Amino acid sequence: MKKTLFLLAMLVMSIGYASAQTKADIKFDKTTHNFGTFPEANPIVNCTFTFTNIGDAPLVIHQAVASCGCAVPEYTKEPIMPGKTGTIKVTYNGTGKYPGHFKKSITLRTNAKTEMVRLYIEGDMTAKEAK
Repeated sequence: MKKTLFLLAMLVMSIGYASAQTKADIKFDKTTHNFGTFPEANPIVNCTFTFTNIGDAPLVIHQAVASCGCAVPEYTKEPIMPGKTGTIKVTYNGTGKYPGHFKKSITLRTNAKTEMVRLYIEGDMTAKEAK
């Protein structure tokens, strides 16, 4: 009788442990966006990164932080269910920045298997023509 109860308890605990192992997982369509060349006269550009929750649990983005104040990320705040998609819109504002090439990163903190993901934006801002 003790063996049966022990085996039953072990079975219940192992099922509980296995069900606790489900996690969200995030997959992006791309992790880098190149704006190409744009003029200093129109210094604000934006792009959207799309991701899918390929895990078994709801995906939550806890934080999105840009490497500088010139890049501002906006992200889906509500949990993303398994199989569903979400977006991260990044706006780069080159106002007051020196023309030329730039490369910035956006760090995401999530509840996914890979808890931290980095996205990159880059481009070339050309100088205004002197008059």
